[in-house]
Amino acid sequence: MKQVVVIGADLSATEQQLKIAEEIGAGIAKRGAILVCGGRGGVMEAAARGAKAEGGTTVAILPSAEHTEANPFMDVTIPTGIGFARNAIVALSGEAIIVVGGGCGTMSEMGIAWAYNRPIVALTGVGGWSDKVAGTRLDEKEGRQPIEPAATAEEAVEKAFKLIKQNE
Repeated sequence: MKQVVVIGADLSATEQQLKIAEEIGAGIAKRGAILVCGGRGGVMEAAARGAKAEGGTTVAILPSAEHTEANPFMDVTIPTGIGFARNAIVALSGEAIIVVGGGCGTMSEMGIAWAYNRPIVALTGVGGWSDKVAGTRLDEKEGRQPIEPAATAEEAVEKAFKLIKQNE
């Protein structure tokens, strides 16, 4: 079963980002994939809510040591107790990463995903890091495609699964 990570803004998420994240989560579930995220609020909760509405499976990689930190839409909770270091686990848990907005935590997850050559799709027109990096490269290492821009939730999900298929 495929796994797709959704990352982005937590408490600072805008209504637009939350709506798009929920649509992305639903799209991931409709394709029969598992949604992995940081398991907390904002974009993570919205994506998980969307996945659950479509009968999908959700996995939370939590920064704290407490299962109770997870939002109510998570099926599996993995409390790490390692704070921001858990971003590496989040980033590497998916076969593709979809970014919706985001701040410094999101940027660290993208950097790790990039370093390990995980495909990244970034939403445009929503602010945050996803807008800043869409269509760019995080460094000049050969063999890396730029971060895929996507204007809609549907396009983001479509591109993520296309990139997963290309990497099989």
